[in-house]
Formats: sequence, C-alpha cells, structure tokens
Amino acid sequence: MTPARQILGIRFFNGDVDEAVQSMVQRGGFLIAPSGTCFARLREDERYRRAVVAADLAIADSGLMVLLYRLFCRESLERISGLKYLKHSLATLKGAGIGAVFWIVPNEPAARKLLDWSRREAVPITGEDCHVAPRYGFEVADPSLVALIECGRPAHVIIGIGSGAQEKLGHYLREHLSYRPAIHCVGAALGFLTGDQIAIPDWADRVFLGWLWRLFAQPRTFVPRLCRVLELPWLLWKYGETLPPMRGQK
Repeated sequence: MTPARQILGIRFFNGDVDEAVQSMVQRGGFLIAPSGTCFARLREDERYRRAVVAADLAIADSGLMVLLYRLFCRESLERISGLKYLKHSLATLKGAGIGAVFWIVPNEPAARKLLDWSRREAVPITGEDCHVAPRYGFEVADPSLVALIECGRPAHVIIGIGSGAQEKLGHYLREHLSYRPAIHCVGAALGFLTGDQIAIPDWADRVFLGWLWRLFAQPRTFVPRLCRVLELPWLLWKYGETLPPMRGQK
C-alpha cells in the first residue's frame, strides 16, 4: 500500500521523493503537486476538483499546508516540492534511459528555453518532443494532442503549463490515451530549471521559502496569489480530510 494522508479530499503521498518517482515510473498515471494557492480552487472549479481527486499520485508541494496539517492534526506529512520531484525524476530517467519524454509548455519562449536548457544539460530533446499548449478555457479537451502523443507513445509526459489547466489536462490525457504513460504535472518547476521562471535556490526550496523568493522577484504577480493562500488555514480547520463543498453549497 502506498503511504498516504487524506487532506481536503486529496490523497497525498507520504513517502520520500525517490519512492514517489519510482511509483510513477512503474505504474504510470498522472501526478499533481498543488501549491498553497490551489486549494481555494477546490470550491470554485468543479472540473479542477474532479481532476485532483482522481490523481494517481499527489505530492505535498505546499510547505504551508504541511505545517498547518501538523499543527491541526498532529500528524506528519512528507513535503516534496514540485522542483525537487522534477529534479529527481529527470536524474532517474537520464540515468536509467527509461523511454522517451514528451514536454508540454505554455508558450514559444518557454519552448526555446527548454531546448536551450536541454543542450546545456545534455538532455536529448528535439522540437518534435516539445509541444506548446493552447490557452485552454474552463474545460480542457485536446484530441489533437492525444493523437500527437499516440504517434510517439512516450513513456513520460511532463506538463508545465501552470496550475488549474495542467491538472485538467493530465486527467484528460490519462482518460483518453490508449496506453498509460507517467504524466507529471509539475507547473512552474520546469520553468525554474530552464530559466523561464525565476530560479529558486535549493536551500530556499528546502526550508519552504520558495514562495518568498518568487514574491520578491515578481511582487505584482504573486501578491494577489498570496491572498488566496489565506483561505487555506480556514479550509483545513473546517474540513480536514473532507473535500470542501463548492461555494453556494452547504
């Protein structure tokens, strides 16, 4: 049995990062790494909540959630940031040579940064391995992307298009592909490595301060997001293990 803790209706993996990576390599499915700003979305977006609850593996990226869980529930939960998970995943795939990887990024500049990074790090990525996602709406469906992935049948799909859309896309791909790759929804973590996002030092990530690093770097972007994080303590205190109801429901 995979060790887990259920929080706000989501079963979070409670092992170390290498166990999480091996679980995805061996079993496939799709992985999510919700940040602290994502939990308010559980009460606003029915398709998002359906996707995250259906995830095959959820890792606790949010340091605040881990700390609050310890405070309220008196239980421990292993924090695995999306950045740490991605680094360990890439090291495993590079060292073992396990199958092909297909990369999904949010825009053309992100694709160029990915290809530049691949040359610096000697990671074999070509333009055919990289797909620029369209700007998805509230509902995510992409039959042409399914057909594209089916052509190459990569063992791994790494999605770095941002929270909300990426979880819906990961769920959609799992349900519509004819085989079961490992689908890694890692959000901004990919941009941290390639330079598309502000880089977070390992020490800041390790002591739960990645959010503060990003706040100082891009205050106009992250101050509004932090306001949404303020809902998390109330959600955990009120609902604990239970999936919160949608707004307007009792």
